[in-house]
Amino acid sequence: MLNPRIYRNLPNIISSIRLLMVPILLYLAFSQLPIFFMILLIATEMTDILDGYLARRFNLVSELGAQLDSWGDFLVYITMAIAAWLLWPEILLREKTYILIIISCFTLPVLVGLIKFRTWTSYHTISAKLAVVLTIVGYFLLFTGLLDWPYKVAVVFCLYAAIEQILITLLCNEERVVDVKSIWHAMKEKRDRESSFN
Repeated sequence: MLNPRIYRNLPNIISSIRLLMVPILLYLAFSQLPIFFMILLIATEMTDILDGYLARRFNLVSELGAQLDSWGDFLVYITMAIAAWLLWPEILLREKTYILIIISCFTLPVLVGLIKFRTWTSYHTISAKLAVVLTIVGYFLLFTGLLDWPYKVAVVFCLYAAIEQILITLLCNEERVVDVKSIWHAMKEKRDRESSFN
């Protein structure tokens, strides 16, 4: 029987495991082991799907969990960029414009949130989730040499997701770090708050 304390913290434990996978991913990249890197990257992304599913399915959502999830995502994406530079420099140079756009799309919303709220925002918008899925699939196809166009498609979704997250941060008057599904949800919440004060 699962300990109730472990059960309540299971999504956070899984997010922490993802954080612990980052140095292993970096080690595999520095050791020039692309196949093992890709296998562990896929496993790492499975933990990302699993922690979110468990948190929502069993109502275990918490601010700490959202923060851990966002930190894990951010560090994994940075690791993916470093690994691309170490393992596939020729592909990286060829696709550098698209890769720089995607890195910027994952970095700028975080910086805007840190500047405005002095904390890490964790909106988990629908567009960001879709952008992440497309980016991971595109990354795998690009760096295994199978296809390059899915990564370029991912760029469009990443741009939209980044702009949306920045707009949400600019729109919010107070810190809101957990689960804002879209800019439209943020606008509705703002209208509801304003109407409740009138």
